[in-house]
Amino acid sequence: MKSKPATIDEYPSGLDKEKRAALEKLRKTIKSAAPGGEECISNQMPAFRIDGRILLWMGAGANHCAFYPGGIVEQYKDDLRGYKTSKGTIPFQPDKPIPSTLVRKIVRAKIKASKRR
Repeated sequence: MKSKPATIDEYPSGLDKEKRAALEKLRKTIKSAAPGGEECISNQMPAFRIDGRILLWMGAGANHCAFYPGGIVEQYKDDLRGYKTSKGTIPFQPDKPIPSTLVRKIVRAKIKASKRR
């Protein structure tokens, strides 16, 4: 990606077709699980915020796409078998996206956790 995106709609413009499609699917799933969530760009990546706070991010690297829901990833290690995860990141290949039902589950749990703060 050559220039910094100002909106989520601008972000995928420099990506290949497969990554664009995978991120658009992830975006739609997140939006359905986070009604009232606001799309934005944070740290040069597409993000969603609720009540003014960043909830999670998504993005694409050179060789993968990624979902960044933060520390909650650890709670879903069993569900994420088959995906390489780190403390707050779930990288995935565009042809092996994270199942939408699992994304919705993670997003709802993240929203619930953020309201406890």
